[in-house]
Amino acid sequence: MPSLFAPFQVLSFDCYGTLIDWEAGLWAALQPLLAQRDKAWARGQVLEAYARHEHALEAASPGLAYEAVLARVHEALAGELDLATTPALDRAFGASIPHWPAFADSTRALAALKERYKLVILSNVSRAGIDASIGRLGVAFDAVYTAEAIGSYKPDPANFRYLLEHVQADFGVAPGGLLHVAQSLFHDHVPARALGLANAWIDRQGLADGGGFGATTPVEAMPAIDHRFESLEAFARAALA
Repeated sequence: MPSLFAPFQVLSFDCYGTLIDWEAGLWAALQPLLAQRDKAWARGQVLEAYARHEHALEAASPGLAYEAVLARVHEALAGELDLATTPALDRAFGASIPHWPAFADSTRALAALKERYKLVILSNVSRAGIDASIGRLGVAFDAVYTAEAIGSYKPDPANFRYLLEHVQADFGVAPGGLLHVAQSLFHDHVPARALGLANAWIDRQGLADGGGFGATTPVEAMPAIDHRFESLEAFARAALA
């Protein structure tokens, strides 16, 4: 029986939340701010507040570099939590991307997938930030498309139109040969499905089993999902079977 993944020659990935554990990175980078108060902060609630501020800023300022978005989110979050911040603390949070860790299965799974597929990143992070993360992943991607180059942030449909156009131009692969692989329903799967892209959901937050959205904006309605996996390793096994 032919593999369900036989039609695909290119895999496009969201990076942060899918390959890089951005919630662990964000949480660690927030500790200098949160440590001002001797309190057991609820990680889920803080990250939910982060998600609100991040989406609002990206929608309002699509040309703003992601590091600057992070700095402004840090400032806004400090205000909401009634904590004191400084421009230096805000900038340090914005510069934290290179320190965000990769998920334990990312490097191994990507190396295996690289043997069969072209690998592409579609990310909201700037090129400088993504380059640092790619160094952690240890895999040479065939193309990297960033919000910085596109001029808008996901979930703007323009980012996915850019992906489709460039995969066809760069690799000669039509939309039917592209599979989008991502964790975020909000940033990735809703707009990807609106443009007819096949998708694989890496449900690292366990949302299908009642988990929380964390630092990702919730969706109003569940998008259509072609394939769901709890880890990138499980996806790689299926995609290479």
